[in-house]
Amino acid sequence: MKFSRLFMPTTKEAPKDASLASHQYLIRGGFINQTGAGIYDFLPLGKIVLEKIKAIVKEEMDNAGCNEVQMGFVTPLSFWDESGRSTQMGSELLKFKDRKGTEYVLSPTNEEAAVNIVKNRITSYKDLPLNIYHINLKFRDEARPRFGLMRGREFLMKDAYSFHSSQEDLVREFNLMEETYKKIYNRLGLEFRIVDADSGAIGGSGSKEFMVLADSGEDTIVVCPDCEYGANIEAATRAKKDVPTWYENSDAPESMSKVLTQNLKTIEDLANFLNIPKAQNIKAVMKRAVYEKSSEAVIFFVRGDDELEETKACNSIGALELADISEDELKDAGLTPGYCGPFNLPEGIKFVIDSELENEKGLACGANEEDYHLVNTDLSLLKDAKYADLIAVQEGDICSCCGGKLEYTKGIEAGHIFQLGNKYSEEMDAKFLDQNGKAQSFIMGCYGIGISRLVAAVIEQNHDDKGCIWTKTTTPFMVDVIVSSAKKEDELNAGLKIYEDLKNAGISTIIDDRKKERFGFKMGDFELIGFPYAVVVGKKLQDGLVEIVDRKNTAEKIEVSIDDVVSTLQKLI
Repeated sequence: MKFSRLFMPTTKEAPKDASLASHQYLIRGGFINQTGAGIYDFLPLGKIVLEKIKAIVKEEMDNAGCNEVQMGFVTPLSFWDESGRSTQMGSELLKFKDRKGTEYVLSPTNEEAAVNIVKNRITSYKDLPLNIYHINLKFRDEARPRFGLMRGREFLMKDAYSFHSSQEDLVREFNLMEETYKKIYNRLGLEFRIVDADSGAIGGSGSKEFMVLADSGEDTIVVCPDCEYGANIEAATRAKKDVPTWYENSDAPESMSKVLTQNLKTIEDLANFLNIPKAQNIKAVMKRAVYEKSSEAVIFFVRGDDELEETKACNSIGALELADISEDELKDAGLTPGYCGPFNLPEGIKFVIDSELENEKGLACGANEEDYHLVNTDLSLLKDAKYADLIAVQEGDICSCCGGKLEYTKGIEAGHIFQLGNKYSEEMDAKFLDQNGKAQSFIMGCYGIGISRLVAAVIEQNHDDKGCIWTKTTTPFMVDVIVSSAKKEDELNAGLKIYEDLKNAGISTIIDDRKKERFGFKMGDFELIGFPYAVVVGKKLQDGLVEIVDRKNTAEKIEVSIDDVVSTLQKLI
């Protein structure tokens, strides 16, 4: 390709709302063009990158024995009604009617469509397992689309769906997809981490995310530097805290007692008054739980120095989301803000206690009475209390796998695999006959990769203050032959010869043959666009020499003879 024939509208100015490097450089480098909120066109350079990523994903999925199909971007709403997700997805699911009044959705994912393909077409266990996938547009009506391709409304995704006769076979496929994804990200040249994750609206019993490590990532990942443990903050766990009891002195009450704590409503105030660490208090986090058709006050109890992880809390009660709740609403529910504890709650109030507190003794908590707290409590006395993992793991907490100290890092979710079980097949009545001739619901898995998001993820992990630095498998072109002055016939001819020689050697090459642009401008475009290598044809041509520039370190230049350009680049590449 020649620059003079390429539609590549580079610019010095980044969009005002572009805070991420990938958003800035993909716009400035002429890779993408925004047409609406969260909606982008891929221009020629961007399209090349997109297709390269697609090709790697497709090759590895095919190698894993998956079957490529093409499902519709538009899906009947009736499929989503069958699965129950038409309301669960909320306003992110874009619905519309055709001229006949039939309702449809723009698919954000395709579990229902995949079940519809297999339903009544696979009827025997002998035809299982099956894994079908496609690479197609998706749409989520994001409330706040931002960060360019990172959080758009329209995006390109590879989604796969597997069908099995047993949970054991699903686990086998799940592990196969994990290994397949590793191959994909390694081929793309990305540094990544596999982490345990929350399944969210997709559902299922277990899931893992593939996080591209980048300081700009939206997701907080909990990792252990001493072992391979990693988890999204929404699913991270830790070893139980070892908190020594404080009731070992002669002045401690022998049993649970009520003490006056007037105007002491915070954990810090209470801990100071009782002269105990915050960890020996029970903190009440009060929220309004929102369900499909109702809402109610709910209380989550955690250790005083812990924080509530809201996704875990939501999952513990099956709520769609948690909202803040006013003191008036709490009082209407019979609760006492600032003095709330798990003992003597009003009848009918829903509450969950963090699992680390089960059967704990010697803690202080609210007495559910104005100006009073309970001390030396015994949680084993609570009958029918619900316990669940509720806490947000903090840096310095102990790894449950190896005993190391956990750390935070940032990541970009670029892939997610799920063990769905029979969630969708059961709801949509998709069955097969097992070895005994008995009808069973398919056991399912699903596996997604954000193709268009990966375009941005590569740049988030590979850039500098000048522009993009593409990995060798994702770059639009491997080499940019820069003719310093294309108006000089000898330089242009030399550049064209190098260009043809590189192409004949199988090296993807573009030549900057523009006559109107100066060398500094061409070099700026090379750095902005981020081709791995440049060959500069300029002043040293009269000595039979050209310069090879490595984009990762543009200050270092290698002078080589024209005859050695191809062999030198082959070694570098």
